[in-house]
Amino acid sequence: MVRQNPFDQKKASILTGIDSEKPDLSPKGDIDVLCIPIIDLINSHQDMVTTSSCSGRVSVFVEGTKFHKGKIKTGGKGEGGRWLFVTHNYQDVPNWMDKIDLNNTKVMEAATGSLNEDTRLVLYKFEPFILHVKCRDFNTASKLYNTAMACGFRESGIGSNNLVALRINIKLDTPIGYYDQETDAIKLYVSKQYVKILDDLSLSKFQDNTRKMEALHDRIKNELF
Repeated sequence: MVRQNPFDQKKASILTGIDSEKPDLSPKGDIDVLCIPIIDLINSHQDMVTTSSCSGRVSVFVEGTKFHKGKIKTGGKGEGGRWLFVTHNYQDVPNWMDKIDLNNTKVMEAATGSLNEDTRLVLYKFEPFILHVKCRDFNTASKLYNTAMACGFRESGIGSNNLVALRINIKLDTPIGYYDQETDAIKLYVSKQYVKILDDLSLSKFQDNTRKMEALHDRIKNELF
């Protein structure tokens, strides 16, 4: 009996999962539509297979408990953190604050206060496209990495087991308020007009993000096939 190559086994398993109608392990549960063309292209290459992806998203969340071992840790969801809003679709961004269900949590402007170990920030983020690709060998990984770097994906890298992360740095990450547990209120450091400015910036980044995804798709097709 001929033993299948470990890479081929892994790729077959991944492709079976992609073809399945069952939700995947990502929070969203399925592949973003914008990622499908580049995923299909890469998976058609005998020496590459995609392992995870995100086409880009806007998220707003309340941090959880972050004071750990005497240090303040910011930026993570943390224990007790919760999403207020998350979307991979630019059309959902405008006026998102009017659409979400805060479970009776109030939103108040003109908050004051200083950052301390108990402050649970409300963070607004735009996170760009990211794609992880497992390659059969280092030579293939290097070719994919060099192609991505030449296309402007300067945050890309090669990890262990020839896993290539394709990334760009067009993110947006800023605190817009904090959660007051005593009053069960989201208190904004900024005005709602400023939040609208962040929304407009995110829409612009979505457009730039899509252009870069399409450019990477075309470059991979032209240089690696």
